[in-house]
Order: sequence, then C-alpha cells, then structure tokens
Amino acid sequence: MMSDSDLIAGLLTDSDGALAQEPAPARPAAARDLPALMRKIPVTLTLEVGEARISLHELARLQPDSVVELDTLAGAPLTMKVNGTVIGRAEVVVSGDSHALRVLEIDGLDLDSLGA
Repeated sequence: MMSDSDLIAGLLTDSDGALAQEPAPARPAAARDLPALMRKIPVTLTLEVGEARISLHELARLQPDSVVELDTLAGAPLTMKVNGTVIGRAEVVVSGDSHALRVLEIDGLDLDSLGA
C-alpha cells in the first residue's frame, strides 16, 4: 500500500521519474512584450462616448445649447480605441485638473490590427 508521501511524489513526477514542472503562469498579451524601438511609436488613444444618426436637416439646425441624444446609456462603460480600433472599455475619471480614463477591460489589443 502506498503512503501519502509516495502518492504525492508520484503526482509530482512524470513517467520518467523526473520532477514534473508546474505549468508556466499565463503571460500577459504578447502585445505588451514590445521591442524597444516599437515602444516609441505614437498611437492615438480615444474614448468614444457614443454616436447618433441625424439627418442633414437636423445637422444644419444645430446651434449652441442644442442637445443630441447618443446611443450610449448614462453611466455605461465607454469604448476605448487605438487608432480607431476597439481595444476595450473604460470610464471617465478626474485626475487633478484633467479628465482621464480608467481601463475597465482590455479585450482587443492586437497590434497587427492597429493600422495608422
């Protein structure tokens, strides 16, 4: 009969008797492992509040104090884009005297799709 320590040792070794290695921890997206040269390439990060489809007639009638309803619910996460490509969601926060964004999720950070 196997002892508990023999059973544990058996679980930690592979078929050759060598100690099995724990799986490597999940790496962050490869997009963050950038060569030094690429780290300096500027991109445009934008936060999209929403959009509205209006007619040219409505557009021509816009003036100061006009209100145009957008398709985004108040308080909903906003779309974060890099060079026009959606990469996640964020919210607006205040940082000192400026507006800033707080990243809520990153789900599309694929450098190959970030055309200029």
